[in-house]
Amino acid sequence: MNDMNWLAIYPEILLLAMGCVVALVDLWVTDEQRRPTYWLTQLTLAIVAGLHFSYFDAGLTTYAMQGMVVADPMGHLLAGFACIATLVTLVYARPYAGVREMLKGELFILSLFALLGINVMLSANNFLVVYLGLELMSLSLYALVALRRDNAIATEAAMKYFVLGALASGFLLYGLSMMYGATGSLSIPQVFDVISQGVPNASVLVFGVVFVVAGLAFKLGAAPFHMWVPDVYQGAPTAVTLLIGAAPKLAAFAITVRLLVEGMIGLAVDWQQMLVVLSVLSLLIGNLAAIAQSNLKRMLAYSTIANMGFMLLGMTAGVVNNNTLSAANAYSSAMFYTVTYVLTTLGTFGMVILLSRQGHEAEEIKDLAGLAKRSPWFALVMTMFMFSLAGVPPMVGFHAKLAVLQALVSTNVPFYLWLAVFAVVVSLVGAFYYLRVVKVMFFDEPTDAAAIAAPTDVRLVMTLNGAAVLVFGLLPGGLLDLCKIAIRQALTT
Repeated sequence: MNDMNWLAIYPEILLLAMGCVVALVDLWVTDEQRRPTYWLTQLTLAIVAGLHFSYFDAGLTTYAMQGMVVADPMGHLLAGFACIATLVTLVYARPYAGVREMLKGELFILSLFALLGINVMLSANNFLVVYLGLELMSLSLYALVALRRDNAIATEAAMKYFVLGALASGFLLYGLSMMYGATGSLSIPQVFDVISQGVPNASVLVFGVVFVVAGLAFKLGAAPFHMWVPDVYQGAPTAVTLLIGAAPKLAAFAITVRLLVEGMIGLAVDWQQMLVVLSVLSLLIGNLAAIAQSNLKRMLAYSTIANMGFMLLGMTAGVVNNNTLSAANAYSSAMFYTVTYVLTTLGTFGMVILLSRQGHEAEEIKDLAGLAKRSPWFALVMTMFMFSLAGVPPMVGFHAKLAVLQALVSTNVPFYLWLAVFAVVVSLVGAFYYLRVVKVMFFDEPTDAAAIAAPTDVRLVMTLNGAAVLVFGLLPGGLLDLCKIAIRQALTT
């Protein structure tokens, strides 16, 4: 625990070094398409993803930086997925950014540093490291939202995101400071030990947990701390919206597990009750508000709120009747849900980016009218994404919802059974706004009859994205097993 162990953080070191290299190389790039910067960034993401997956395959849990960093299978698996999500996002983003004067080195450099912040959060074993990674990611995303400085809407979204993000960070930091005051340690394992032994400052601990959960809810976009999500999703350039809505969700899930499960599972009775309230409110507000939206990005923002509520349901079933027998099943179902949600989100926002063109943002649902006539293939792929979000079999979203519901039902506690019933009913209500998009694509007349032009790499990645949603839906066992392995290792070390 006292060893620096640089080997454990090689992927993060490489990501930091290459972020600096990309920044320097871009100074001499004269190509307006930024090809050298783009390909160097993509190569970096591919190599870092490969490193993380090879570390995951080794199945080892190692500590570094004198115990402040933990390199375990959960962190490596999520970090590998985060690298792939960022890589796919940049493939979708490059044509979009090129016609909006956003195709600059900053887009790639800030994306790398946001990913570095995500990686730091995924490997955090100390409160300070959690906060360091959170701020590195958040500050990079604030800057990305404001990348179109001449766009008033994007600038307003950046201001809202910055102010509310700072408020969320304040909540989390205040909660962590109270945990430090009550336990006398910033180390997550030591906090766990102190709580499990019983401490006299129980009221301070619970008060600290309230602020920590509130801060995490802000970052997840869970109701009632969701107010920033629709405004930022709608106001930010769509490529940046995807950067905000995909990989950072993996980091938010990871620090929820690190802080609440690995550090404060002794207080699960308290924080699980709060998560139940957050999940119920998120499912209600997200699904009901999404029905009223005509703006596609805003609808998907409320969809995000509802999906995060569903994920939190899995987190509520880990400790039942003061035992942790169902913990691995519950947390792995939540992890599986988060990973599959990110996979689907990449495709949905990728399609919005694809349909946008110079001087026109495809932000309204009516902009998808007649897509089946203009491009039957893209309409089919978008339908797969909508069905996945709605939980329609055989798409992967169905199995994600089923895994969470099984985690709830397997507890054999009436309260969780009612929660599962509530989640099913609300999801049926929410299916309306996903199916409405499908109806618009196939049955409405197109306002623009022109065929959709897309670069070869975007078409290929979009096709692979859609195929992944279908294949993981038909064969979900492999990905679900990976999540179970990662969670079990995290719980036992």
